[in-house]
Amino acid sequence: MSYTSELAELVATCHWIGAKGWCPATGGNMSLRLDLDTCLVTESGKDKGSLSEADFLNVRLADNEVADGRRPSAETGLHTLIYRLLPETGTVLHTHSVNATVLSRAETGPALALNGYEMQKSLAGQQTHQDTVLIPIFDNDQDIDALARRVADHHQCQPLAYGFLVRGHGLYCFGRSVAEARRHLDGLEFLFQCELTRRLLEAK
Repeated sequence: MSYTSELAELVATCHWIGAKGWCPATGGNMSLRLDLDTCLVTESGKDKGSLSEADFLNVRLADNEVADGRRPSAETGLHTLIYRLLPETGTVLHTHSVNATVLSRAETGPALALNGYEMQKSLAGQQTHQDTVLIPIFDNDQDIDALARRVADHHQCQPLAYGFLVRGHGLYCFGRSVAEARRHLDGLEFLFQCELTRRLLEAK
C-alpha cells in the first residue's frame, strides 16, 4: 500500500477513534512511518475526530526535529522511540479511553495480564484464549525523554508487542500497518472493558 493511501486510512482511523470518544479534548496522538528515518506525527492541539492529512508533520526519528517549524505532539518522542525499537512497526496510535486510563491505575503491578478471553486472538500471533497477554504499564512522567528511557530499558529485557499503558494516562498501541494497529486498538479496548467489568463484579 502506498504512503498516500496509508495516510488516508490513518486519517479515517483517527475519525473513528474520535467517534468512539477515545481521544477527548484534543488528547492523544497518531503517527505513520514513512521510511527508516522519518515518520508523520499529528500536530499538537488538534481534535483527532476532525483531522486532515495536513495535520500530520514530518518528523525525523533520530532527534524529533520537524522541518517546517510547526509543533508536533508533546509525546512525539515515544512514537519515534517505538519506530526505532521496532523497525517493523508502521503505525502508532495513542489514545486516552476511560477503560485504559482507569485500568492502568487499578492495576498496581508492572503489567496488565489478560487471560481467558477469545478476543486475545485479535492480537497478531495470538492463537488461543489460554495464553496470557501481558501489557506493560509505565508510571506517567511529564519528562517524555525519561519515560522513553524506561520504555527502552523494558524493551531490552522484555520486547514490546501490541502496546503498553502509561498509568493514569492511556494506551500506546502499534502495528505493522494502519489496519493492524487499528485492529490491535479495537481488540485491546474490548479486552480492557471486559477486564475492568470483571474486576468491578468481583469486588462486589
